[in-house]
Amino acid sequence: MRKKLILISGSPCVGKSAVGTRLFESYDNSAYLDGDWCWCVHPFSVADPRLRNGDRSMSFVLSNYLDSDFEYVFFTSVVLTDEKIRQSILNGITAEGYDPIGFTLTCSEETLKKRHDRRGDPGETSFYWLHLPPCPGDIVIDTDGKRVQAVVQEMKQHLAAYLQ
Repeated sequence: MRKKLILISGSPCVGKSAVGTRLFESYDNSAYLDGDWCWCVHPFSVADPRLRNGDRSMSFVLSNYLDSDFEYVFFTSVVLTDEKIRQSILNGITAEGYDPIGFTLTCSEETLKKRHDRRGDPGETSFYWLHLPPCPGDIVIDTDGKRVQAVVQEMKQHLAAYLQ
């Protein structure tokens, strides 16, 4: 079986990390990378020209996981929502023999605002990422009104169908 790189993108507060963690825990011989771990700086700013350095770190970690023969590598990041950044990260992966499978999680503005407020993030809720179109070929999953486990089950059904 070829290794699977499962990409999970979407707006901040849409549920990527919660879903990615649960999904990862439900597959044996798997690894998980939250893109936030690769560029955790203070103060954080999307205008910081050094931000793309984090993308190289993501490519490096993903390459190591894939080269370590994990069957499933789960990767969550808001930057995967941007097609050019996603492609740059994928192009930086040196491992071979894997299939990328993309998911975009989405929800309503109302749900995103509630999740943002519940998380306690400072400032206003940004809907910028929420309204970007999904990357071509991504499976889009609306998380409105769903618990984390329900989204995980839906993703597992898509993955099972993909693996057949």
